[in-house]
Amino acid sequence: MKPTLLSVGLFAYFVSLVSATALTYKILANEKACFYAAPEKKGSKIAFYFAVQSGGSFDINYEVTGPGDKVILDGEKERQGDFVFTANDLGEYKFCFNNEMSTYSEKFVDFEISVEDEVRAQLPSKQGSTPEQTSALEESIYKVSGQLSTIARNQKYFRTRENRNFSTVRSTEGRIVNFSLIQCAMMVAMGGLQVFVVRFFFQGARKGYV
Repeated sequence: MKPTLLSVGLFAYFVSLVSATALTYKILANEKACFYAAPEKKGSKIAFYFAVQSGGSFDINYEVTGPGDKVILDGEKERQGDFVFTANDLGEYKFCFNNEMSTYSEKFVDFEISVEDEVRAQLPSKQGSTPEQTSALEESIYKVSGQLSTIARNQKYFRTRENRNFSTVRSTEGRIVNFSLIQCAMMVAMGGLQVFVVRFFFQGARKGYV
């Protein structure tokens, strides 16, 4: 039992060689920010995820370029994105966010860049085990790995929804407060105007009697 558990643990650890960067970055108004990733092997998979958490209309311009400034992905006024592409050339891949469309709104962007070499380790064969049993175990492990990735993506999605809804609530609260202040100011102004009109009529009536 122990050798089997050890083999499964080692296999799950070496299923794929992945280097990932997950960050939250504040992009100022009229700012363009770029980040870089450099795969070590051709054919590596590069995953790129981003989501605007707060600021403005929750949108951002983005562009992904490869070696030689070749445009791979781009978009305007996008709220979030989740992409995977193959690095066919070695060199630096540039991931840029552009907030030059905003004149005063700063934005918080969550993003993740991961490079996966897809190197699969082989389970050590055990005496008495058949290739079918080993293959079934591999498929189960990959299935669990895919489910974990799905859970992670769902967590990111719900986190983004939570931040956006919270920002909407704060914006609505601010509008209610401002409307209440304006309403109070209008009531005070209306009361002052009524006092002025009443005094004006009484002063005019007194002059008529005189």
